Amino acid sequence: MSLLEITDAEFEQETQGQTKPVLVYFWASWCGPCRLMAPAIQAIAKDYGDRLKVLKLEVDPNPTAVAQCKVEGVPALRLFKNNELVMAHEGAIAKPKLLELLKQELDFI
Repeated sequence: MSLLEITDAEFEQETQGQTKPVLVYFWASWCGPCRLMAPAIQAIAKDYGDRLKVLKLEVDPNPTAVAQCKVEGVPALRLFKNNELVMAHEGAIAKPKLLELLKQELDFI
């Protein structure tokens, strides 16, 4: 499964009641670090898409999800497992470090 771009209207439906964990990547078009992280997020969606749902949400047009997840800066990541927020990270992060963070919460990485 590939990276799915969502909006506020789809946030609840795409993150809650899912059978697999959900990683939400919050980004902005004006954010340089977001552009640096984008390839790592896409690679994770490609490599683990059968076991992990990866969503991309632009912060400026989607203030409701941003407020709900308490996102204070971009890039930001939120990992949901069994409808609960289990990991939150803000700021750019290299792919190896991102995989390490995910590994702490997911047994298949």
